[in-house]
Formats: sequence, structure tokens, C-alpha cells
Amino acid sequence: MKRAVRLLHAGRLGPLPALALALTLVAGGFAAWTGQDWYRAAHDEQAAYAAQRDAALSAGEQAVQNLNTLDHRELKRGLDLWESSTTGELHEQLASGRDEFAAQVKEAKTVSTARVLSGAVTELDDRAGRARVLVALRVTVEAADGAKSDKDSRMLGELTRTDGRWKLSALGQAPVGGTSTG
Repeated sequence: MKRAVRLLHAGRLGPLPALALALTLVAGGFAAWTGQDWYRAAHDEQAAYAAQRDAALSAGEQAVQNLNTLDHRELKRGLDLWESSTTGELHEQLASGRDEFAAQVKEAKTVSTARVLSGAVTELDDRAGRARVLVALRVTVEAADGAKSDKDSRMLGELTRTDGRWKLSALGQAPVGGTSTG
């Protein structure tokens, strides 16, 4: 009789090995589930689009700030920064008028410093490598006599992706206020 009882218990697992097996199965299921989520997130087109939008916004804000900041004491560095922040027609305009503009700034002896208040991407064509940004900034201008004045403005910028970097290809003032319809 003892032998029959032993045979009945031989096919069963004890409580500790059964618990270890259950925990292993749960951990394996959790790993498969999180792995699948990770894979989906890594290959999500919306995430890649959002990353390009963020890159365009960051580059646009920085470029607009660069083009509104200039110190007559470090003119070459400032104008070099302007040129490295731009591409296309805007770059050509800045490069061709550089000497004349530098002479004007040296004579006026002004220091302008821009600070971005906020910005937004208004359009993004990731495939074509084009974007538009709206940037609000505060520009402080210090005259030769030490007098300072602040001006808030909104700028509309167009960006073009060249060599994997977003650069400003056009810049202008954004209209302020609404228009009435009659």
C-alpha cells in the first residue's frame, strides 16, 4: 500500500517549485508585453514626426534669436552666427549686405539682445524638409549712451532642412491684431 501512495504523489510538484514556475510564466508574459509596446513606440511614425517638429521648433527659435542679437563689439562673431543660422535667399541677402550693415552697426555702437518668449510650429512638411514657425521675443537694445529699450515682437520664420539641420530661409514680422470685415 505504501508503494501506491508514493506513485500518486510522484507526478505532483511541491508548493515551492510550482510557485517558481508560475512566477517565471508571469515574468515571461510581462516581458513579451512590454517588448511589444517598446517595439511599437520605437517604430511609430507619429513619434518620429513629433521629434522633427520639436527639432524644427528648437532650431527656429534659436535662429530667430540669433538674427535679433548683435553686439557692435563682437560684430564678426555675431554676423557669422547670422550666416550659419540661415540658408537660401535669406543667407544670400545677409552675406551680400554684410559689409554695409557692419559699418552701420559700428557707427551706431548698439547692442541688441533677444530672448525668446514662446514659439510654435505652424506648418511642417517633414518629407519636403520645410517648416514654418511663429516666435514671440523680447529684444533689448542698448544705445551707445547706455539707454536701454525693450520691444516685444512676433516673427514668422520659414525653415529649410539642409544637411540634416533646420535653418532659417525667410524671416518677417507677424501681423498683430485682427482685421475687420465689412
